[in-house]
Amino acid sequence: MTSINFRQHEILAIARQTGRVTVEDLAERFDVTPQTIRKDLNDLCDQRLLTRTHGGALLSSGVENVAYEARRELATTEKRRIGERAAQLIPNNASLFVNIGTTTEEVARALTGHEGLMVITNNIHVASILMPCPKIDVIVAGGVLRKADGGIVGEAAVDFIGQFKVDYAVIGVSAIDDDGALLDFDYREVRAAQAIIANARNVILVSDAMKFTRSAPVRIGHLSQIDVFVTDQQPPEPIVDICRHNGVTLEIAPGDESAVHLAAS
Repeated sequence: MTSINFRQHEILAIARQTGRVTVEDLAERFDVTPQTIRKDLNDLCDQRLLTRTHGGALLSSGVENVAYEARRELATTEKRRIGERAAQLIPNNASLFVNIGTTTEEVARALTGHEGLMVITNNIHVASILMPCPKIDVIVAGGVLRKADGGIVGEAAVDFIGQFKVDYAVIGVSAIDDDGALLDFDYREVRAAQAIIANARNVILVSDAMKFTRSAPVRIGHLSQIDVFVTDQQPPEPIVDICRHNGVTLEIAPGDESAVHLAAS
């Protein structure tokens, strides 16, 4: 790998803390021209340490997860749209699992107007979002509380989830491979997600388009195990083909007044 200079080391450290960097902020921070920063970002992107975006760059996470607070700031509008669309698929008076993730938290926010729900979650943030809702019962899994992101993981959480059979599961993932593999970083979280998939009649995957370009080391399962996939833009063709051939309904969360719905045939 080509060596990187001190400023590029610092830019990479900032990206690991925040998930993304912008040309404008970095130019001001290091007191250099935007052109200099663009060259730095291009060098880092050439080495696949960052991924270029309009006006900046994102951390390229092959085996390194982005901190929870940084993930909350990534693709916020897209995640909100996904959350609203997924919530529309869940009727009142249903039971459901909601797992760990910033996108699943947006689904929870969009569910606050529902009635008669029983929500089982291993996500402290989801529980906090839904706790004030008088017409939603919240059940929190027991287990080890992961302080980094409020997730509840471990064998106790898996055993707890296995006691239920629910109408719906809402799951998020860290990455989606072109072969349809659903991936994450923490094997303990993966065990809980696998139990959630196994104990739900209908599984809704929520994921923004950034997950198509990321990777993670632990396999949760496969896209063919999903009933509905809600995302914010058309996935790569291999993923569309997997949905089509396995009867997975693909929902593109609308960016305007009208929903775009692509039902797999």
